[in-house]
Amino acid sequence: MIDYRIYTFLSLCETMNYRKTSEKLNISQPAVTQHIHALEQEYGEKLFFYSGRVLHKTEAAEQLEEYSKTMLFYENELRTSLKGKSEIMLRIGATKTIGEFVLEQQLIQFLSEPNHNLQFVIDNTQVLLTMLERNQLDFAIVEGFFEKKKYGYAAYSLYREEPFLGVCSVNHPFAGKDIPFQDILDETLVLRENGSGTRAIFEQILAVNNSSVDDIKKVICVNSFAVIKQLVAADMGITFAYEAVANSDSRLTTFTVQNNHRKKEFNYVYLKNTDADKKIRLFEGNCKSRN
Repeated sequence: MIDYRIYTFLSLCETMNYRKTSEKLNISQPAVTQHIHALEQEYGEKLFFYSGRVLHKTEAAEQLEEYSKTMLFYENELRTSLKGKSEIMLRIGATKTIGEFVLEQQLIQFLSEPNHNLQFVIDNTQVLLTMLERNQLDFAIVEGFFEKKKYGYAAYSLYREEPFLGVCSVNHPFAGKDIPFQDILDETLVLRENGSGTRAIFEQILAVNNSSVDDIKKVICVNSFAVIKQLVAADMGITFAYEAVANSDSRLTTFTVQNNHRKKEFNYVYLKNTDADKKIRLFEGNCKSRN
């Protein structure tokens, strides 16, 4: 059983604030301090230090954090095993493009086995990575940027590559064309919220062209692809997304931006130093038909 003080430590690593940790765990702030000091005495290493008023982790804390998350993963595996159920449960997260437009058939295939069950979460990349850190997911499939050295990442972690394109209504002047970059700045852009993979990729395209979101004539921010599709189909603006989004609605089509043609990776992501890759291979075994 994991030392209760490890939970305090991990919470402090997340909040980097003693007061917020005490409120989150519903214990006193002195108790948080005592738990951290006890761990420092046990391991013989300083875990946190202040620079001015800002709390920082030591190198020892970073190592203990990584190890503790691994311990939590395996404790969850043990608890599941001790229940003696034959059911195979996967806790999968996916970013919105993947979850809403790519995975449907794969999930159906996995669940077609009577002893297979699923907890499935769709959210943006940053939320999913946080859930991984908290051991709330076995693995995630994301299209956004992530710190690859921080997470489990192997040769088979590439799920697939997908063209990242401009999306507009079939009646829009851009439909099917390769347009100059400058032309998109004069349009109304319907974009996902900050933290989403598609927005981060689009902002990277802007940066490569020495521009930012502030240079666009008008930006509408929407965190639902269903709503974005409706707005774009009604010619209320254009968006940038993966080809799978455009292919899901006959009212939509794609366009490209000159010298900015690209494909992006959909990747499996999981905690380092865990055998979550076995769960990925299990899921892969039921998903042979993906494109």
